[in-house]
Amino acid sequence: MEHTDPVLSVEGINVYYGAIHAIKDVSFMVGAGEIVALIGANGAGKSTTLKTISGLLRSQSGSISFMGADIMHAAPDKLVAKGLAHVPEGRRVFAQMTVEENLEMGAYTRPNAEVAPGLERVYNHFPRLKERRRQVAGTLSGGEQQMLAMGRALMSSPQLLMLDEPSMGLAPILIDQIFEIVRELHAAGTTILLVEQNAQQALSVATRGYVMETGRVTLTGTGSELLTNDDVRKAYLGG
Repeated sequence: MEHTDPVLSVEGINVYYGAIHAIKDVSFMVGAGEIVALIGANGAGKSTTLKTISGLLRSQSGSISFMGADIMHAAPDKLVAKGLAHVPEGRRVFAQMTVEENLEMGAYTRPNAEVAPGLERVYNHFPRLKERRRQVAGTLSGGEQQMLAMGRALMSSPQLLMLDEPSMGLAPILIDQIFEIVRELHAAGTTILLVEQNAQQALSVATRGYVMETGRVTLTGTGSELLTNDDVRKAYLGG
């Protein structure tokens, strides 16, 4: 499913950590209304790719465009205002603040009039957060903190939501809940770029997927094509 106007287009990026060539000529795109999954083993370069898109790391070459504009040299906070939200690996909530204060922080680029409707929308997707809205975020469970990190990102009304390992460290029942929420967000019109080691879950929700190995994209296809691909099954699905 190719789109003439991709929300995100990444072309030939190369990223180095010192002498280590971490991302090697990576290209992919995300169309409006898609869930695109980047899957691969730990250290394949998935998180590095997201950090490069969101301006936390810089590519030596290539191009990154978002909503038709070049963002190769944009500052991370400017990208949030443009509609790019990144939920990093490890959740990183403001531990001393309440749930609702965390969510309000997510709306810092939006007009004040949008905060209350934004909270309403997040609480509809995450009823648990509504129950816990006065609770200090550092006292939440891991699953609740993941929900909070996702909810906070949604408060910026993103054109693209980038999720980095949302299932990491969670019990299986919570992983199912998180992916159910990913499906709901997608059904409500959110475009999502998903980095996930749990390939089965990621490809089950993905419109399309890209397999990364040692910093390169080695395979691409629809979610269902990759789920049934023999090489992907052997490497990532235990089949």
